[in-house]
Amino acid sequence: MSGMSDVAAAPGEPRLRARWAALPWPVRVLAGVAVGVVVVALVAGVLVGVQVRRPLPQTTGTIDLPGLSAPVEVVRDDQGVPQLYGSSVADLAMAQGYVHAQERFFEMDVRRHVTAGRLSELVGEAGLETDAYVRTMGWRRVAAEELGLLDPDTRELLQAYADGVNAYLDGRSTADIAVEYTVLSLGSLDDYVPEEWTPVDSLAWLKAMAWDLRGNMDDEVGRVLATAAVGADRAAQLYPSATAATPIVTQGAVVDGVYEADATQGGTRNPTRPAFTAAQRAVLAEVATGTESVPALLGLGDGIGSNSVVVSGDLSATGAPLLADDPHLGVSVPGVWMQMGLHCTAEAAAAGDCALDVAGFTFSGFPGVIIGHNASIAWGFTNLGADVSDLYVEKVRGDRWLHGGRWRRLRTRTETLAVAGGDDVEITVRSTAHGPLLSDVSDQLAEVGEDVLAAAPSAPTGSDVAGSSGAGGAVEPAVALRWTALDPQPTADAVLAMDLADDWDSFRAAAASFAVPAQNLVYADTAGHIGYQAPGVVPIRKSGNDGRTPARGWLVQDDWTDQTVPFDGLPSVLDPDEGFVVTANQRVVGEEYPYFLTDDWDQGYRSDRMRTLLAADLADGDGVTLDDLAAIQLDTRHPMAAALVPYLLDADLEPGYDAAGQALLGDWDLSQPADGEGSAAAAYFNAVWARLLADTFDDELPEAVRPDGSDRWVAVVTRLLRHPRDAFWDDVTTDEVETRDDVLQEALLEARDDLTRLQSRDARDWTWGHQHRLDLVATPLGMSGIGAVEALVNRGGWEVGGGSAAVDASSWDASTWGASGEGASGEGASGAGASGAGASGAGASGAGASSGASAGGGSSGAGSVGEFTIVSAPSMRMLVSLADLDDSRWINLTGVSGHPGSAHYTDQTDLWARGETLPFLFSSDAVHAAAEDVLTLQPAD
Repeated sequence: MSGMSDVAAAPGEPRLRARWAALPWPVRVLAGVAVGVVVVALVAGVLVGVQVRRPLPQTTGTIDLPGLSAPVEVVRDDQGVPQLYGSSVADLAMAQGYVHAQERFFEMDVRRHVTAGRLSELVGEAGLETDAYVRTMGWRRVAAEELGLLDPDTRELLQAYADGVNAYLDGRSTADIAVEYTVLSLGSLDDYVPEEWTPVDSLAWLKAMAWDLRGNMDDEVGRVLATAAVGADRAAQLYPSATAATPIVTQGAVVDGVYEADATQGGTRNPTRPAFTAAQRAVLAEVATGTESVPALLGLGDGIGSNSVVVSGDLSATGAPLLADDPHLGVSVPGVWMQMGLHCTAEAAAAGDCALDVAGFTFSGFPGVIIGHNASIAWGFTNLGADVSDLYVEKVRGDRWLHGGRWRRLRTRTETLAVAGGDDVEITVRSTAHGPLLSDVSDQLAEVGEDVLAAAPSAPTGSDVAGSSGAGGAVEPAVALRWTALDPQPTADAVLAMDLADDWDSFRAAAASFAVPAQNLVYADTAGHIGYQAPGVVPIRKSGNDGRTPARGWLVQDDWTDQTVPFDGLPSVLDPDEGFVVTANQRVVGEEYPYFLTDDWDQGYRSDRMRTLLAADLADGDGVTLDDLAAIQLDTRHPMAAALVPYLLDADLEPGYDAAGQALLGDWDLSQPADGEGSAAAAYFNAVWARLLADTFDDELPEAVRPDGSDRWVAVVTRLLRHPRDAFWDDVTTDEVETRDDVLQEALLEARDDLTRLQSRDARDWTWGHQHRLDLVATPLGMSGIGAVEALVNRGGWEVGGGSAAVDASSWDASTWGASGEGASGEGASGAGASGAGASGAGASGAGASSGASAGGGSSGAGSVGEFTIVSAPSMRMLVSLADLDDSRWINLTGVSGHPGSAHYTDQTDLWARGETLPFLFSSDAVHAAAEDVLTLQPAD
């Protein structure tokens, strides 16, 4: 029939049409608009999905890679972890560069912009402050000088790696490389083309590592600011010594500049040692002078925090060594590490053409494996924490600076910072012989300089000073940075040498080049040996400089000498008497050690706890297992709890609402699980701890040095608890004189209200994981402030156990609980927390909770709730069995991919948060049996 559809109407369709026609026309118009919006949104979603997935790498088939001498096979497992098989070290380096670029080039590009002081070219004005600091220090300038110092094999490796990266970039648009470029192109970066990768780009990344692990520079500043606020004696209370912890190396001494593990007394040529055997005496007769002729290669380092344990085969269940490592770094997505294996083919190895056979954790942008194992040895890093940087307060007048009674001319250079979407910015970098003047770009350092200069004797002026130009003018303070990382060093040589090492001697030889950032190195091998070595460049200071506070740049006696601690004098031990090594950033050796390394060690709560757990494992007589070491890594015991909980239980709180949280602490085992038994108590204890720190210190300390809850503050408060009327307990903003018990009660009540607001009125419903969460933020787009962009690149919401200064160090920053405004105690507080009347709301939201707690000691202002969000955590966990390398385990904080659209962006994070690990397969048979994808990179010709 004419005008009728050939398609039969669906049942009920006429009724639907009739109902539609009966609707008022405005409703029909709005509905039509809504449908249109939905359609547009769906289309936009599809387009976004296409753009997000567009850069995902090819992982199967064949790709031509110009420059290869032979094919390289890339075998990926279920998590996308690539294991590369090639016929030469150069081919493997080129393929590694290609695969790194496949998965993480945007991360690499951001890193090289940061390390070159060119971040503002990517993100605009938001990057200018970072650029000004980095250009002032000259990271890339130093990296360029280092290239010429490297061994030819290392330079070849770096160039091959760069060639692989550039082969991936060749012919690809930015939209094909990373979705982040597509987002940035919507702004001021519409014509951006990535530059070719160079070896210097890789070397500059070492400067970023060194900066993050630079040691005690913050403590130098903190001591000055704290002294200005509360006086020298009370400031010293805030920086206690860390000598109580058991050191890493518990045997040996320095004899004639060489660390001898068997010596029991150092410093003389006739130390007390175990008796020599006849064979040893015969050898000694031939090498009587050999010890002092060992090359004095240089060594040492610094650190944020990490754990490692290595156990000898005599103590393990397998009869072979075990090694565990978990570096603690800042959290981000993608994570700092990318798992990878680099293997010479069996044919190339048999022919002697290629000796590389290594797997572990790599840095995108840098060739080789940083932490892991090869077929013969395994190694792990923790941060040593040596003092390798000093701030120098300088006296500056015009273009001159004072040193040794003479006014010397400042060195200057001009740097131009290009800004995406804006005008170029020009800065002048000024330097003394000590280093660049950071105070030119840091208001806080300029303030520190003023404080130190004000406390110093009057500065000479005019012609009274030798070498003066005769010009007058005011003397102004400035702050220079002296830092070993600003002196060119061949650190990159150590990475390849370590990957190729096959015994203790070759491992130590590789470590000798590891100048900056230096680490504690733990070692194990398939021959049954374990060991420890401290590498790096550590300065020897003149007598006036103790490294604890900024040095006086005008005094020659505060300078560094031209010597460093000799590598052979650094702590080292092979097959220690204890049969194990535990490192967790604690002091390395005892106080009798003749060289100054630092006074700012970790307090040792983690290391002592790890030793206690290891002793319990040994006591069962069955030998230590890999599972035992995994359990040690996951230990969540709060280091403050044993000292603080008895005082908290003694506090007199009103029964009911007020005391409900306190009651949880009575049978708490001091652990901090994300959920389950003990989690509610952990949530409450951490809330009390946060309030206690703020209430005790924030009324007097400047914001920059307020307590963050780290191990140092555990030591400070532990000592303070023994002195109930110490001046720190008093809140100087009130007329009363508060004591310890006043502050503890206040903190208990505030924390009760805090958790009512954050979680529930019912204390039994609290969990530590509810407030202690892992949120992963991408740099730089994850901090853009644009919701849709942040949702694209960021991931979050993982509920995690552990905490600051625990072995499972998922750390949060207690300083976010500090005073707001002027920090007056109790301002805006209702006082209802004391009786519980104000906390009327029930349920998870805690609606109606009182806005404060009872008046009394405390300065935080009860209306301000801080954050428990994790700021640093184990960046990976590695467990290696030297009995069978295929039995080893590993896990990454995120995944191997840097693409937000990849299934491997954060696919390991769920496992990481649950404390689980993945098989760390190594043998070719095991790797190929677990293969999910296989890609062949073949020579282009």
